[in-house]
Amino acid sequence: MKLFEIILLICLIVCAVSVAFTKDLLTSIVIFMSYSLIMCIIWILLQSPDLAITEAAVGAGVTSILFFITLKKIRAIRKEDRDEQDEG
Repeated sequence: MKLFEIILLICLIVCAVSVAFTKDLLTSIVIFMSYSLIMCIIWILLQSPDLAITEAAVGAGVTSILFFITLKKIRAIRKEDRDEQDEG
């Protein structure tokens, strides 16, 4: 069991560092989701199911959906700006 916890902590650190250094925003959001899911598993191992459920719902669920919506709107705005520049 100790080995599993160490592997989870290493994965958590890798996710945190890779989110910071990833250039692609979509990839960064997916890595953030995996970070939240790993944290959920860690909370379960720490015998704190209420925090695990909250982490899964808020961290991997609601926050990721908001990030996806924001990313879609940002890319839509950029596409509109390029269309206006092409016309003008």
